[in-house]
Amino acid sequence: MSRIKEAFADGKAFIPFITCGDPDLATTAACVRECVKNGASLIELGIPFSDPTAEGPVIQGANLRALTGGVTTDKIFDLVRELRRDITVPMVFMTYANVVFSYDMDRFLSKAAEAGIDGLILPDVPFEEKEEFAPACRKYGLELISLIAPTSEGRITKIAAAAEGFVYCVSSLGVTGVRSEITTDIGAMVALVRRANPRIPCAVGFGISTPEQAKKMASLSDGAIVGSAIIKILARYGKDAPPYVGAYVKSMTDALRK
Repeated sequence: MSRIKEAFADGKAFIPFITCGDPDLATTAACVRECVKNGASLIELGIPFSDPTAEGPVIQGANLRALTGGVTTDKIFDLVRELRRDITVPMVFMTYANVVFSYDMDRFLSKAAEAGIDGLILPDVPFEEKEEFAPACRKYGLELISLIAPTSEGRITKIAAAAEGFVYCVSSLGVTGVRSEITTDIGAMVALVRRANPRIPCAVGFGISTPEQAKKMASLSDGAIVGSAIIKILARYGKDAPPYVGAYVKSMTDALRK
């Protein structure tokens, strides 16, 4: 079993998303450790990009703060190496195709794997273009995580059948961001995935911010992904954010595992 699938083996998985370098890399490292200490199953690390098309204003702001602070891909690789001294849960990068291409795909993937990254999420790469990245990811033992959205419909079965690691179920149309209500029929999406690939876990993201939402989404799937709500804590508290992030993660993991 892959390390990513193992993250789903002990019940519902909670997956926090953190933008690397917001407000600085030392704070990112402290937040990751707080997340793990408080029950996170897998960590999603965002590599900042100047045009993050899948992101709403909250995470766009985090990207801007990180880039303005001088974060680079090489510094993020160093961060992952440092985290791997004591962090054993899986970690995946979420970034954009341009970041990988501009660094050189082979070099990026080899360094990511060597640093201790387990997988890659590229929200701007559609399933039909996945093979541009998948063979190189496999070469270095990285799992390329597939996304399915409410608009995927007839493609869900195809995407699920070829999925690795876990399937990222996008709960709503549009970009990332906190939502008061999630109206998509997540249960139907997950059922299609499970029919096509019974061995692949499904986690739901986009719009989840409260323990109640996380519990509901996880009851329909194998876990919940939260980004904007955590980034809001970082925007509010800056370098003092780690304990607040930890307390928030604990409230979410407690809700998921009751």
